[in-house]
Amino acid sequence: MLPIRRALISVYDKAGLDKLASAIKAAGIIAVSTGGTARALEGLGVSVEDVSSITGFPEVLDGRVKTLHPNIFAGILARGDREDDLEVLAEHGINRFELIVVNLYPFASVIDREGCTADDAIELIDIGGPSLVRAAAKNHAFSAVVSGPDQYDEVVAAMSRGGTTLAERRLFAARAFERTAEYDAVIARWMASHAGLVAGGVPVTKESQPEEPPLPSRVTLELERRMSLRYGENPHQSAAMYAPADTHFGLAGLKQLSGKELSYNNLLDLDAAVRIAGLIQDPGAAVIKHTNPCGAASAATIHEALGAAMAADSISAFGSIVAVNRLFDEAAAECLLKPGMFVEVIAAPAFTADAVAVLKTRPAWKASVRLVEVPPGDPWGPTAGLELRSVAGGMLAQRPDDTPDDPTAWQVVTSKVPAKDLTQPLDFAFTMVRRLTSNAIAVCQGTSLVGAGVGQTSRVDAVRIALEKAGGRARGGVLASDAFFPFPDSIELIKQAGIAAIIQPGGSKRDSEVIAAANEADLPMIFTSRRHFRH
Repeated sequence: MLPIRRALISVYDKAGLDKLASAIKAAGIIAVSTGGTARALEGLGVSVEDVSSITGFPEVLDGRVKTLHPNIFAGILARGDREDDLEVLAEHGINRFELIVVNLYPFASVIDREGCTADDAIELIDIGGPSLVRAAAKNHAFSAVVSGPDQYDEVVAAMSRGGTTLAERRLFAARAFERTAEYDAVIARWMASHAGLVAGGVPVTKESQPEEPPLPSRVTLELERRMSLRYGENPHQSAAMYAPADTHFGLAGLKQLSGKELSYNNLLDLDAAVRIAGLIQDPGAAVIKHTNPCGAASAATIHEALGAAMAADSISAFGSIVAVNRLFDEAAAECLLKPGMFVEVIAAPAFTADAVAVLKTRPAWKASVRLVEVPPGDPWGPTAGLELRSVAGGMLAQRPDDTPDDPTAWQVVTSKVPAKDLTQPLDFAFTMVRRLTSNAIAVCQGTSLVGAGVGQTSRVDAVRIALEKAGGRARGGVLASDAFFPFPDSIELIKQAGIAAIIQPGGSKRDSEVIAAANEADLPMIFTSRRHFRH
């Protein structure tokens, strides 16, 4: 047991300080503090010794330098079982600290604020706090470090019984290093994202950033558990959802309004649904099964888009995940409440109260359907610049395939030119196919996905499946491929289905054969010169 005689307290977050103050007074502990923390403690009836009385140096540089002094750090780092350490303390009149209570400046929440400037963020990079925390954690054999209000109950209990145990101090130290590592990781990501934007109070905006920064030589991941899940893809697999502390958009910021807890598979499908709906500029909806859309559409209103998306493959839509890119209103809710229809999750940026009420009128839905609000993401945020995937022994990283395609760069490669009224459907189809699992084919009628062939090992099979799903709706529609056609064999199938135009990246060594087949079939075809593989 290590008795607590002196405590250094410096906290930004004053939550729970009253609880700590009562315990300090009851235990007769000498409290050392500075600035706002000292004033808060004194307001709670604690007699406080100011840090400057120990350092002999005032707080300077607008508070940038307060506790960074040998008289403070020697009192934290001295080893209580070393005579030479204790002699040094005695020689310089330094007293030991058995308890350090520090929480850090809220850097992560500051950079998330609207209009945050580089100068704002930099002023909230804590220097003294992490230094105190790390010093106490290093010397945990002789000092206890409390790095957050969530640990106050434990340290108050220790005070009441006369001190901390080594086991407690080890746990405190481990949590302290976790917190400083997480803190530094957030700052490192911000600095990497905003390299060069370090002065002048310029708002942190997309326009301030390079379009394609190089991949970093080192990636630091510090993730906190946001959600415990019942199990993984299968019941015998444990699972949880993690996110960086500074990330509050997308699934990391979702708010569940109703329904039972989300599963691992729900979150995978929800991610796909939100991403696809987010690609649509006009009011849009996506219906997802096993991370691939069985329907997606754009229309003048959300309920029209949702109706078209659900109708694309009504059989597969049962038990699906649905996402829209606008406010989910009562009309959209009514669109889903059809006999024999059920969806697992409905996601939107927000729901009207009337929509929530309507969705809860069906008894079976009230108990199980999950309604989740998913805040839109900032593609230039500090954690959004890389897609990571684990492989055996490592991680793969790439820039996301989220740059919009440029129709002005597309090239008609056939004798026949697509009709003008097919311009928007072709654009929509090529947007949809980029989110399908390769090999992928999308068949669209207007701005509705009516057939998808996904995850096939041969492109002609993907074509066949997509056309089969579309059925008669393929006639007069358009077909998009995520990569080139390696052979002309798909063209005959496409012609037979009555497709009005094809859009694909091109790039095959047999492009000339494919173009010749399209010309023979009197089919217009566009090359985009950009592939959209997705594995």
